[in-house]
Amino acid sequence: MIFTDRMDAGRRLGEALRPLAEEKPVVFGLPRGGVPVASEVARALHAPLDVIIVRKLGVPYHRELAFGAVGEGGVRVVHEAIVRMSRADEKDLAEVERTEREELARKASRFRRGRPRIPAEGHTVIIVDDGIATGATAQAACRVARAQGAARVVLAVPVAPPDAVAALRADADEVVALSTPSDFAAVGEWYEDFSQTADDEVVELLSRSTGETGEAHPGR
Repeated sequence: MIFTDRMDAGRRLGEALRPLAEEKPVVFGLPRGGVPVASEVARALHAPLDVIIVRKLGVPYHRELAFGAVGEGGVRVVHEAIVRMSRADEKDLAEVERTEREELARKASRFRRGRPRIPAEGHTVIIVDDGIATGATAQAACRVARAQGAARVVLAVPVAPPDAVAALRADADEVVALSTPSDFAAVGEWYEDFSQTADDEVVELLSRSTGETGEAHPGR
């Protein structure tokens, strides 16, 4: 399954998730690329939209390879096998984590622009990204939602490898992936347009969602 762009993926994902509208969920996108997808899901479900800020921890000297992730509320996920394989010095790994935690705090301030975080406590939380590769970011996001008191966590993505979907069922109550290709190599190969999402676009989508729902917090 090939998606035209993130908005197309979000519309398709929103249609698949439509039965969850009855649960009055809260939709959280993973910045930056997951937010355009999440925006379409939130629109389809008439749900409020916010972000869960998670930062990948990249192996020093090979930053594209994630050895884990950190999230809001002190959540930390580390893949020990990748750490061992990287043979990276502990001090270098600690410096990566320190840097990413600082960036996490900066992004949270920039994206929300002073708006309070939409509470997850007692709600069905739908976490949306534009796709899953290793699963470290998604795993951390699920743990952030749990730590914030989510009653149920649904992880929803357009595309992901089958093994990642299976592994993430340990952290989410439900995993919804529209496509789980066995020949998965990278998220971007399943999009015709996978251009980078800018910070300003994330801010605009969040602001627009608040205006559409007319409230910053989900109602019951």
